[in-house]
Order: sequence, then structure tokens, then C-alpha cells
Amino acid sequence: MEILIPILIVVALVLIVGIYLWATYNSLVTLGVRVDEAWSDITVQLKRRADLLPNLIESVKGYAAHERGVFEDVTRARAETLSAQSPVEASAAENHMQTALKSIFAVAEAYPQLQASQNFLALQSELVDTEDKIQASRRFYNGGVRELNTKIKIFPNNLFARSLGFTEREFFEVTEPAAIAEPPRVQF
Repeated sequence: MEILIPILIVVALVLIVGIYLWATYNSLVTLGVRVDEAWSDITVQLKRRADLLPNLIESVKGYAAHERGVFEDVTRARAETLSAQSPVEASAAENHMQTALKSIFAVAEAYPQLQASQNFLALQSELVDTEDKIQASRRFYNGGVRELNTKIKIFPNNLFARSLGFTEREFFEVTEPAAIAEPPRVQF
């Protein structure tokens, strides 16, 4: 009977540790999947915006064909956005895209006939809606990354999370704050 008590204590401790590891592992997997889903949402919205840009460029080109440099900048920023594979690359592409969008809207402001064009106004409205969705997706992604990174770093999870293959994720951060200090101006 005296030997049974220490055995039961050891079994109970092993069971508690096993349940803790199992629950922690499952929560880390869940958070990882949530972050992957959020990243997918960002890429969908970035693709949506990239798909709108050729139509917007064509609308503006009809009025301002001599603004070739602006169109090339937007096209280059679009290609960079589509090829971004990580949050760091997407952040850099986002900065270039914001600068390019400011340029194209600055060109559009110089042409009152363009601002009155229903096609241009519809595209501009779609772009504003897409920008809002990108911002929401970024917040959701960064929230998921925050939760996952915190779970990996806290004690005692930090003792075994990395050995189970869980690594911290990168936030979707702005690398050039000045590039997005002001959103693209939309004037009618």
C-alpha cells in the first residue's frame, strides 16, 4: 500500500503533464492555422486590388496619356505586390503601392473630365473598398501573429514549442511609415 501512493502520484503527474502538452500543442496548431488563414485573406485582397489597377490605369490613360512614368510605377508596384511571398516582402510592396496610388490620384485630380467619368468613379470606389478590406485583413493577421507568438514565448511553452516545430511569425509591418502617412487622396 505504501508503494502504491508514490506510483499514483507519479502517474497523476505524468497524466497532468501529458494533458497540458496535448492541449498546448493543439492550441498552437489552431493559432498557426488561424495565422495562415489570415495571411491568405491578405493575399486575396492584395490580388483583388492588383486586378483593379489595370482598369484604373486604362481609365486614366485615356485622359492623361503623357503621364507614362506614373503608369509604369503603378504597374511595377502591382507586380511587386503579386510576387510578395512573406509579410516582409508584402510590407515593402505595400509601401510602393501606396506611393504609386498617390501618384495616379494626383494625375486624376488634374483632369476634371476624368473625375466625372462613371467608370473611373466606380473603379475608385472599388479601390477604396478594397483598401479597407486590406486594412482589416492586416489587423486580423497581426492579431493572430500576436497570439501565436505570445503562446510560443510564454513559460513553460517556450521550453518545448520550438522543438515541436512552432516558430514565431512575422508581423505585417510598414517598413517606411512616411509612405503611408497619408492615404491616397480621393477628391471629387
